[in-house]
Amino acid sequence: MDHIIRRPSMLLLLSEPSRALLEWGLNIPFGGFKKKEKTGDGHPVLVMPGFMSSARSTSFLRKYIAGLGYDVYDWGLGRNVGKIEFLELLIEKIDEIYTTTGEQVSLVGWSLGGVFARQVAKERPEQIRQVITLGSPFSGLTEPNNAAWLYSLITGGKKVKNVNQTFLEDLPLPAPVPTTAIYSKEDGVVPWKMCLEKNEDEIHQNIQVRGSHIGLGLNPSVLSIIENRLKQSTENWTKFKKRGLLNKYVFFPNH
Repeated sequence: MDHIIRRPSMLLLLSEPSRALLEWGLNIPFGGFKKKEKTGDGHPVLVMPGFMSSARSTSFLRKYIAGLGYDVYDWGLGRNVGKIEFLELLIEKIDEIYTTTGEQVSLVGWSLGGVFARQVAKERPEQIRQVITLGSPFSGLTEPNNAAWLYSLITGGKKVKNVNQTFLEDLPLPAPVPTTAIYSKEDGVVPWKMCLEKNEDEIHQNIQVRGSHIGLGLNPSVLSIIENRLKQSTENWTKFKKRGLLNKYVFFPNH
């Protein structure tokens, strides 16, 4: 993989809201608003929002997953301002859900939420069924990107690279659980190369979709991947397969 990581263009960044609105609208012809048959097994799914986002940003996604037949949880920490302290609180929440339900938890993390999801899975692998990340910059978080620029702005100049170095060095390392990293080359917030597992193997897969960063949780292609992945068990997890020419070349293009 090319190690040069370039910041998304200003055009992609500025077009994020309009493209996200289009993706939301595509749920009408592609069935995202239709009531789906509950084929899920009811296992718990914890959904984590992106940087500077809250439960409101994941409401559509959580409702969609609940409609499939899963026991859905919001992360419960309010707005995601990127505090490392959130990691311990999330681990406590996972412990609580696991103890209460007696089942492994699937983690769905959007952007920075996916970064936290991978780290939680490293701490509690026996309690995690799988991890699904949506445009999550876990590979090279200190590289130039618009999310880091925004982080610096709202914290009065504090740089992402000044965060705990041990934490940053551990971020690119894969979690020892089945993991699906969803990314888009049209992402206007973070460089798509930062959203990939460095090495794909039997339990780690990267899947490219077309769409914006802030629309990933509304994107019909992403929703179909999540629906497919949540059906996978830890013991029998298999990689997502693109079936049909339209999926292979339009909705899920090659790397």
